[in-house]
Order: sequence, then structure tokens, then C-alpha cells
Amino acid sequence: MRFEIMRLDDVDGTAVDTTVVDAASVNRIVQQAAATGQRLYIRPADPTAS
Repeated sequence: MRFEIMRLDDVDGTAVDTTVVDAASVNRIVQQAAATGQRLYIRPADPTAS
């Protein structure tokens, strides 16, 4: 399964960066964001998107 991860702006919460990763990478990205105080929005990726 793949997930879309959006890094959110600290001020207004808008998405400033988006990436699609496999499930194995989600934990590493969440750990890095937690260590630096970044806000993330994670959702399943659209399976029809390329």
C-alpha cells in the first residue's frame, strides 16, 4: 500500500510539500517529523494516480 504524505505549514496548515511513499517508509518519515516538530497529514494514496 502507498501513502500520500503532506508536510504542513506551521502557520496556516497548508500543504507545502507532498510525497507518495510505500508503507515501509511511513514510520521513518513520521519519526523524522516528530524529532523536528513538523506537522504531517497522511492518507492512502490514490491507486489510480501515477
